[in-house]
Amino acid sequence: MQTTLEQTLAAELQELRNTGQYKQANELQKPQAPRTRMDGQDIVMLSSNNYLGLANHPQVIAAARNALEKYGMGTASVRFICGTMTCHLELEKKICEFIGCEAATTFISCWDANVGLMPTLTPTAEDAIFSDALNHASIIDAIRLSKAQRFIFKHRNLAELENMLKTAKARNRLVITDGVFSMEGDVADLPALKELANKYDAALVVDESHATGVLGKTGRGTAEHFGVQDPNTIQTSTLGKALGGSCGGYVAATKIVCDYLIQKSRPQLFSNALPPAVCYGSMAAIDVLMHEPQRLEKLRKNVAQFRSGVKELGLKTIEGITPIVPVIVGETPTAIQMQKALLAEGVFVSGFGYPVVPKGEARLRCQISAGHEKEDLDFALAALKKVAEKFPQARGH
Repeated sequence: MQTTLEQTLAAELQELRNTGQYKQANELQKPQAPRTRMDGQDIVMLSSNNYLGLANHPQVIAAARNALEKYGMGTASVRFICGTMTCHLELEKKICEFIGCEAATTFISCWDANVGLMPTLTPTAEDAIFSDALNHASIIDAIRLSKAQRFIFKHRNLAELENMLKTAKARNRLVITDGVFSMEGDVADLPALKELANKYDAALVVDESHATGVLGKTGRGTAEHFGVQDPNTIQTSTLGKALGGSCGGYVAATKIVCDYLIQKSRPQLFSNALPPAVCYGSMAAIDVLMHEPQRLEKLRKNVAQFRSGVKELGLKTIEGITPIVPVIVGETPTAIQMQKALLAEGVFVSGFGYPVVPKGEARLRCQISAGHEKEDLDFALAALKKVAEKFPQARGH
């Protein structure tokens, strides 16, 4: 006999199936790579955060294997109880050298880094958080966990943000933004945000998950891209995208901020530390990025080729410079049906709809890697053209 809860959930799941919004998990049968194998067929992967092609890099794998042999699987507890392994300290030092910050502390994911940061720094109703409306879900959930006043400004609307900063009465203030917005692929106006934060005595927090290893002359992210690197800007980011593709996140900030998080942040205090293999693999990924600048050059060349190709097909996209290239198709069922049709053509792209993106703005989120060859992108564009011809409603958007 089903409980009322199970009946409610079953009805909602059936509604998702009936409306074409039910998400299917596809089986990845080989390592993550620009060309891999999914559901029994070889495909071009166009839906991964593996921006530098390092998820299966021999140097990264060798480093992770070495960590397993040296430290085993992990701490089997949390750091303040059982001790911090040397590999965690080495990784945090490497992050500081890479970012150019005073201190860093790692978490099991960037989701945990965000959830560990915001409620800890703004714990009371005397505090305030100012957040871009299109910030990542982890930021949204982190804000919900805080008791601070919440101010959500329209996407990249600096005038609205300034008005909120002027009128809000608060003690600790955080201005929160993604560096690169995960569904739009556009970039935050970091110089202007930093100016406003300084003017109104707020700390600026930037989630660099889709910018680390992608933006800036040497891949250090949004601040390097704009030339506004500042040790007082708090960065959160991930080790699970460009930097090896495994898991893990971090906060990079001043020593005061990081020390406070180590003392007070619940995900830091009550979650196991990163697996040693992730620590060593991530350090190796940073080394590859630093020693092979041609990867960034190739990534940008590939992005330019694909963005140009999407425009030539007459499909609607959002202008930008990042490897996230959204193709706006309208309704959620259209995005999901086009995703399936593209997979049948040998290209995997994820379709996203409401509530991940606004109603009527469902999209295929194409993601480009330095590992793609020109032939891969030509193949993907040809498949996109063929599928788009079968969905004329997508061209109307």
